[in-house]
Formats: sequence, structure tokens, C-alpha cells
Amino acid sequence: MGNPLRTAQDRRLPRIPEPCALVIFGVTGDLSRKKLIPAVYDLANRGLLPPGFVVVGFARADWGDGDFETLAYNAAKKGARTPWREDVWQRLSSQFQFVPGSFDNDEDFDKLSETLDTLRERNGITGNTAFYFSIPPAAFPLVLNQLNRTGLADNAKLGGWRRVVVEKPFGNDLATAVALNQLVDDVFNPADVYRIDHYLGKETVQNILALRFANSLFEPVWNSKYVDSVQITMAEDVGIGTRAAFYDASGAARDVLQNHLLQLLALVGMEEPTSFDPQEVRAEKLKVLKAISLPADITKGSVRGQYLPGWVAGERAPGYLEEKNIPADSKTETYVAVRLGIQNRRWAGVPFYVRVGKRMPRRVTEIAILFKKAPHLPFDPADVEMLGHNQLVIRVQPDEGVVLKFGSKVPGTAMEVRDIAMDFQYGEAFTESSPEAYERLVLDVLIGDRTLFPDAAEVEQSWRVIDPLEAAWAGTTPDPYRSGEWGPRASDEMLESEGRAWRRA
Repeated sequence: MGNPLRTAQDRRLPRIPEPCALVIFGVTGDLSRKKLIPAVYDLANRGLLPPGFVVVGFARADWGDGDFETLAYNAAKKGARTPWREDVWQRLSSQFQFVPGSFDNDEDFDKLSETLDTLRERNGITGNTAFYFSIPPAAFPLVLNQLNRTGLADNAKLGGWRRVVVEKPFGNDLATAVALNQLVDDVFNPADVYRIDHYLGKETVQNILALRFANSLFEPVWNSKYVDSVQITMAEDVGIGTRAAFYDASGAARDVLQNHLLQLLALVGMEEPTSFDPQEVRAEKLKVLKAISLPADITKGSVRGQYLPGWVAGERAPGYLEEKNIPADSKTETYVAVRLGIQNRRWAGVPFYVRVGKRMPRRVTEIAILFKKAPHLPFDPADVEMLGHNQLVIRVQPDEGVVLKFGSKVPGTAMEVRDIAMDFQYGEAFTESSPEAYERLVLDVLIGDRTLFPDAAEVEQSWRVIDPLEAAWAGTTPDPYRSGEWGPRASDEMLESEGRAWRRA
């Protein structure tokens, strides 16, 4: 019997899933070791996992449960956000199982099915299972077909719920995204498909909605009457690491712009939903994605770049063409800047400048709302030389927080006005540290909360924005920029031609 004093609307008490299993395909890979296993430990440490919760790892390795437990132990201890507690780990790891196998081997999936049957009887998980695809996109069809063949994706057959978590990239263009959506929806119920974008799990991204809709201070000026422009920046100080094969086939636009940055744009531009019901939130985001307009001349309204050798944080950095396994004649972009619009009443005429790049001076992701300057300034021009646009800056990472920038008088006898900043940081304002994105998202999957997960329509609409850009860029050579710079000179010129400049992130 449930708690008679608790209502469904009471979000103060922690939400704990029903007894269930989490099956991780590709459990020995980087994503699983660096993010998923630490997230599961942190959830257990916070008391947010149910009794009988089990983790089943599946990967191409001839390991036993003991070897898997060692890998999981090292991964959890290295990546845990919360304090390490050996007793918590012992309880959690006693419910770990490893099933070695290949995605194209029927017998291996039959063994997985048998393992889940045993766990269902032993742990009372009544068939509740989440399947996490921590695998290359090319392997998705193989695994989906195996889950369909064995009946592991069939709610009616096994009871309880079955959910599938799919990592980006979800397709390589609109056609492949549509095909993959159809395949996934044929195997699983569409409501049980969770397309994960880890940026949406970050506290600061969720705070966009709180800032806008919980405060009368911001929403009245969140429109074209007061906003001059919006800048969304995702800068990384690292190169491509070990992702050469994937990255060279994708590039910055497909890797990040199509998902992370268009989702941020949708959250900034969306109308107020009637509630935070997942369907309501996704419906408002989809309206924004459908209203996005591309530059009339894509060659003038966008810039592609590729980093050259240079210096980042005092260390020598190789150029993109010098990276391991990158072809010497590669024309893949590592930097993209594009001017987008939103064709609706709220945002008509407001440019959204979106940029993403690697080997930048520092790592930062932020959303800057730049407001129009006051229409009349009764000051002497010399007194306001240091005064810029009022700005509201939402820092997604690192140093998560919000900065409000506005003009104030400089102490003294003259009426001199310059910009000052009020800075709110999560780490200082709250005693509890923010959960890691995967921590929140894994819990939401197990609970069945789809609010932070884009649906098929959002994914496909995002590709409708990216595909014309890719078509216009086909056969062109990216503009070079040195590692440690904020992108190609052409990116600055694009804004200068419109009387604006990139905010110093």
C-alpha cells in the first residue's frame, strides 16, 4: 500500500524505481566506465535504487563475473561523485552479472534471456528491464533484431515494462534518422524509447525553465521587443581524442550542433508549457525547432573551421590533420558558427548565433541573452563608453551558474557608467552538489520520466536544420584557425557585418 499522506504532485520526497534490471550493452566501453557505472553507484549511495536492483553487462569479452566486478569497482571508485562507501558498493556489486557475447550470435542472446529469467525469479523484478545501448550506432540494428527475436523487448510476453536507451548520434542525416526511428519503434513501444542527450540532464539546462517560468523578472522581456540577439557557445579545449573514425565521418555540426545546441536553443525559445508533463514540454520544443530558419545565403551566414597546430593552456597542440588516423586531405570541420532565426511572433528578427569548436582557449558552454540598448541615454557619450548590452548569461559548464550584467555608476564625482556583473554559482548557493547528468537521466529512465528525452519528431526536425547546411558545405574547405584561438577570423567577420561581436566567453 502506498503512503496515504503523499500525493503524486509532491516532488520533495525522492522518487525510487520499482525493482528492475539495467542491461548495458557495451559495458566495457568508455561511456559505461566513465559515466554509467559511476552514476549507478552514486544513485545507490543516495538510496535511490530499489531492493533487488540488478545490473547485467553484455560485451564482446571472455570475462567472468569476477573480472567484470573488478572493472566496475575501479570505474565506480574513479568516477563517483558522492563519497566512497565500501558497504554500499558491496551490496550493489553483489547484484552485478556479466554475459559475454557478440551482437550477431543468437546463442549469446539466448543466454542473456536465460540470465534475465533467473534474475527475475530471484530478485522479484517482474520483467522490468531497461536496455542501455552504449554501443556504436552501426550495431543498433543488430541488437534491436536480437531483442525482438528473443522476445526481450515484449512487454506482454514478460510482464512489467521494457525500455531502451539510445545514445547519440541518432542517425547521420534525416533519412537514416527516420529509418532508425522506424526500426526502434517496431521493436519497442514508442513510449518506451529514450533518446538520451546528456546535456538535458545538467542542472543548469533544467534551470533555464525555472529562470523563465518561475520568475516574473525575466519572462516579460524574453522576446524580440527587448532582446537584441542570443549567443549559444560550446567550446572545448581538447581535440578529438580517440574518436578519429567517428569524428572525421561526422564533424562538429553532426556531432554537437544537431543535438546539444539545438536542444538548448529550443529551451531558450520555447513558449511556456501548460505543465511539465513530458508531452507538453516536448510539444513546445518541437514548435521552436519547426520555426527555425536558416540564413538566406548559407555561405555568408555560417562558418566552418578546422584547427591548426597551436598552443592551448600553455601546451603544444597538434593540428586536426596531424591527429592519429585522420586523412591528410580531410575537410571535416572542427568548428561551426551559424546564424539561425526563429520564425514566430516572439522571436521574429532576433538572430540566434550558435557556435561550437574544438581546441578553443578554454572549455565553456553558455547561453547569452543580449538585450537591446536603452533607446535614449541622457549621458555624455564619454561617460558611457564602457557600457555594453545588458546580458543574462546561463553557464552550463563549468562553473555552473547565472550571470546578470548591467550598467552601474562608477564611484566618484563624474556620472560615469560601466558594466558590472552579479554572479550566481550553484556551488556557492546550494549546500548539495548537483547530480551528474547521467545520474539524473539513468534514474529518469528507471522511473519512466521522459521529460528530458527528445522524441523522434524532435530528432528528425533537428536533422531538417542540419541537412541543408551540410549540403551547402559539401565540397568546401573549412577556414583554418590556430589551436588556442576562438575560431576562424571569418566567424568574427560574420557578426561584425551585422554590427555585433561574439561575447568573450
